[in-house]
Amino acid sequence: DGHLNNSLGSPVQADVYFPRLIVPFCGHIKGGMRPGKKILVMGIVDLNPESFGISLTCGESEDPPADVAIELKAVFTDRQFVRNSCIAGEWGEEQTSIPYFPFIPDQPFRVEILCEHPRFRIFVDGHQLFDFYHRIETLSAIDTIKINGDLQLTKLG
Repeated sequence: DGHLNNSLGSPVQADVYFPRLIVPFCGHIKGGMRPGKKILVMGIVDLNPESFGISLTCGESEDPPADVAIELKAVFTDRQFVRNSCIAGEWGEEQTSIPYFPFIPDQPFRVEILCEHPRFRIFVDGHQLFDFYHRIETLSAIDTIKINGDLQLTKLG
Protein backbone atom coordinates (compact mmCIF):
# COMPACT_ATOMS: atom_id res chain seq x y z
CA ASP A 1 0.00 0.00 0.00
CA GLY A 2 1.81 3.11 -1.23
CA HIS A 3 -0.14 5.30 1.15
CA LEU A 4 1.41 3.65 4.20
CA ASN A 5 4.92 4.03 2.82
CA ASN A 6 4.35 7.72 2.17
CA SER A 7 3.03 8.33 5.66
CA LEU A 8 5.99 6.48 7.17
CA GLY A 9 8.51 8.48 5.14
CA SER A 10 7.02 11.87 5.90
CA PRO A 11 5.91 13.48 9.16
CA VAL A 12 2.75 11.86 10.45
CA GLN A 13 -0.04 14.18 11.57
CA ALA A 14 -0.29 12.37 14.91
CA ASP A 15 3.23 13.57 15.82
CA VAL A 16 1.66 16.84 16.92
CA TYR A 17 -0.20 15.03 19.71
CA PHE A 18 2.23 12.19 20.41
CA PRO A 19 5.72 13.56 19.84
CA ARG A 20 7.42 10.27 20.76
CA LEU A 21 5.83 6.99 19.74
CA ILE A 22 8.24 4.98 21.85
CA VAL A 23 7.47 1.41 22.90
CA PRO A 24 6.49 0.76 25.64
CA PHE A 25 4.00 3.57 25.09
CA CYS A 26 1.51 5.04 27.55
CA GLY A 27 -0.90 7.76 26.49
CA HIS A 28 -4.02 9.53 27.73
CA ILE A 29 -7.40 9.09 26.01
CA LYS A 30 -8.98 12.53 26.30
CA GLY A 31 -12.39 12.29 27.94
CA GLY A 32 -12.18 8.49 28.22
CA MET A 33 -14.06 6.01 26.07
CA ARG A 34 -17.71 6.29 25.02
CA PRO A 35 -19.94 4.61 22.44
CA GLY A 36 -18.90 5.77 18.97
CA LYS A 37 -15.29 6.56 19.95
CA LYS A 38 -12.54 4.84 18.00
CA ILE A 39 -8.88 4.26 18.84
CA LEU A 40 -6.47 3.76 15.94
CA VAL A 41 -3.09 2.08 16.37
CA MET A 42 -0.79 1.83 13.35
CA GLY A 43 2.61 0.22 13.46
CA ILE A 44 5.06 -2.27 12.03
CA VAL A 45 5.63 -5.68 13.52
CA ASP A 46 9.27 -6.39 14.41
CA LEU A 47 11.29 -8.80 12.26
CA ASN A 48 11.36 -11.64 14.83
CA PRO A 49 8.38 -10.93 17.08
CA GLU A 50 7.29 -12.94 20.09
CA SER A 51 4.30 -10.82 21.08
CA PHE A 52 2.93 -7.33 21.46
CA GLY A 53 0.06 -5.92 23.48
CA ILE A 54 -2.41 -3.05 23.35
CA SER A 55 -4.30 -2.28 26.56
CA LEU A 56 -7.02 0.22 27.40
CA THR A 57 -6.89 0.90 31.14
CA CYS A 58 -8.55 3.03 33.81
CA GLY A 59 -5.62 5.27 34.62
CA GLU A 60 -1.90 4.55 34.74
CA SER A 61 -1.55 3.20 38.28
CA GLU A 62 0.89 0.30 38.69
CA ASP A 63 0.36 -0.28 42.40
CA PRO A 64 -2.42 -1.14 42.83
CA PRO A 65 -2.65 -2.01 39.12
CA ALA A 66 -5.19 0.01 37.14
CA ASP A 67 -8.22 -1.88 35.87
CA VAL A 68 -7.71 -3.14 32.32
CA ALA A 69 -10.88 -2.76 30.24
CA ILE A 70 -9.38 -4.71 27.37
CA GLU A 71 -5.95 -6.15 26.71
CA LEU A 72 -5.19 -7.32 23.19
CA LYS A 73 -2.13 -9.51 22.94
CA ALA A 74 -0.78 -10.81 19.64
CA VAL A 75 1.25 -13.97 20.33
CA PHE A 76 3.26 -15.05 17.31
CA THR A 77 4.40 -18.46 18.58
CA ASP A 78 0.75 -19.59 18.94
CA ARG A 79 -0.63 -17.30 16.22
CA GLN A 80 -3.18 -16.08 18.77
CA PHE A 81 -4.76 -12.68 19.33
CA VAL A 82 -5.78 -12.99 22.97
CA ARG A 83 -8.31 -10.71 24.71
CA ASN A 84 -8.87 -10.27 28.40
CA SER A 85 -9.63 -7.76 31.14
CA CYS A 86 -8.43 -7.26 34.70
CA ILE A 87 -10.76 -5.81 37.31
CA ALA A 88 -9.69 -5.20 40.91
CA GLY A 89 -6.54 -7.22 40.30
CA GLU A 90 -8.42 -10.27 38.94
CA TRP A 91 -7.95 -11.34 35.32
CA GLY A 92 -11.09 -12.57 33.64
CA GLU A 93 -11.60 -15.36 31.16
CA GLU A 94 -9.29 -15.22 28.14
CA GLN A 95 -10.84 -15.15 24.69
CA THR A 96 -8.72 -16.57 21.89
CA SER A 97 -10.92 -17.58 18.96
CA ILE A 98 -10.17 -15.66 15.75
CA PRO A 99 -10.97 -16.46 12.10
CA TYR A 100 -7.29 -15.93 11.15
CA PHE A 101 -4.09 -14.41 12.55
CA PRO A 102 -3.69 -11.00 10.91
CA PHE A 103 -0.13 -9.98 11.84
CA ILE A 104 2.98 -10.65 9.74
CA PRO A 105 6.58 -10.07 10.91
CA ASP A 106 8.20 -6.94 9.44
CA GLN A 107 4.86 -5.76 7.98
CA PRO A 108 2.69 -2.73 8.80
CA PHE A 109 -0.69 -3.14 10.46
CA ARG A 110 -3.68 -1.03 11.46
CA VAL A 111 -5.73 -1.90 14.55
CA GLU A 112 -8.98 -0.06 15.23
CA ILE A 113 -10.80 -0.42 18.54
CA LEU A 114 -14.37 0.84 18.16
CA CYS A 115 -16.29 1.40 21.38
CA GLU A 116 -19.98 0.53 21.15
CA HIS A 117 -22.55 0.47 23.93
CA PRO A 118 -22.24 -3.24 24.85
CA ARG A 119 -18.80 -4.03 23.45
CA PHE A 120 -15.55 -3.15 21.74
CA ARG A 121 -15.33 -4.11 18.06
CA ILE A 122 -11.80 -4.86 16.90
CA PHE A 123 -10.76 -4.33 13.28
CA VAL A 124 -7.36 -5.22 11.83
CA ASP A 125 -6.46 -3.75 8.44
CA GLY A 126 -10.10 -2.86 7.88
CA HIS A 127 -11.53 -6.32 8.63
CA GLN A 128 -13.64 -6.94 11.73
CA LEU A 129 -11.85 -9.65 13.69
CA PHE A 130 -13.93 -10.01 16.88
CA ASP A 131 -16.06 -8.32 19.52
CA PHE A 132 -15.21 -8.02 23.21
CA TYR A 133 -18.10 -7.29 25.54
CA HIS A 134 -17.47 -4.65 28.18
CA ARG A 135 -16.56 -5.90 31.63
CA ILE A 136 -16.10 -2.36 32.97
CA GLU A 137 -19.36 -0.46 33.10
CA THR A 138 -18.03 3.10 33.42
CA LEU A 139 -16.66 3.60 29.90
CA SER A 140 -15.49 7.16 30.64
CA ALA A 141 -13.08 5.75 33.26
CA ILE A 142 -11.17 3.99 30.44
CA ASP A 143 -8.72 6.81 29.78
CA THR A 144 -5.28 5.31 29.14
CA ILE A 145 -3.75 3.33 26.28
CA LYS A 146 -0.65 1.22 26.83
CA ILE A 147 1.29 -0.49 24.04
CA ASN A 148 4.28 -2.77 24.50
CA GLY A 149 6.16 -5.60 22.85
CA ASP A 150 7.72 -6.37 19.48
CA LEU A 151 6.52 -3.52 17.29
CA GLN A 152 7.22 0.00 16.15
CA LEU A 153 4.43 2.56 16.40
CA THR A 154 3.88 4.81 13.41
CA LYS A 155 0.58 6.49 14.26
CA LEU A 156 -2.00 6.76 17.02
CA GLY A 157 -5.37 8.39 16.72
